[in-house]
Amino acid sequence: MPEALVTLSLRVNGDDVRVAVRPSQTLLEVLRVGLELTGTKQGCDKGDCGACTVLLDGEPVLACLTLAVTCEGRVVQTVESLTREDPLVDAFDCHGAGQCGFCTPGMLMTAKGLLAKHGRPSRETIKQAISGNLCRCTGYGPIVEAIAAAGEGRRGKKDEEPLPAPLPSWEAPKP
Repeated sequence: MPEALVTLSLRVNGDDVRVAVRPSQTLLEVLRVGLELTGTKQGCDKGDCGACTVLLDGEPVLACLTLAVTCEGRVVQTVESLTREDPLVDAFDCHGAGQCGFCTPGMLMTAKGLLAKHGRPSRETIKQAISGNLCRCTGYGPIVEAIAAAGEGRRGKKDEEPLPAPLPSWEAPKP
């Protein structure tokens, strides 16, 4: 007998959404299939790789292990919410921190959550935070450097001009 659908209301990337889900559906399935937000990657489906990391009420979570029904009324932020102007995205670009790109969405969202809590984390803290995210291409060095640079408000190299301070999400840039 098929599972009865449950209506789920949540805020995704700033938008209020309502979606019908099966009680057994993961947040990853709802994001990728139900909402067509495919930036969040489906990797191992066991919580081992971190490719599916999103922010849930500001905290990094593995979407493949999170039942969608537990997200009722909560705030979800995926990699699609990041813009090119985001200091973290800029730092990843300047440092070559995304090579094949498969781990990049999970790394970015993990880093976004880290920087929200610890504006200027140590490299050791960064390594600890991303320890649940697997990367086969970069050797992690460029990723750690990119996160540190974003936390320090600078671009790729120490002698480059600092990044502009990010605007609070409720403020639009002034012309």
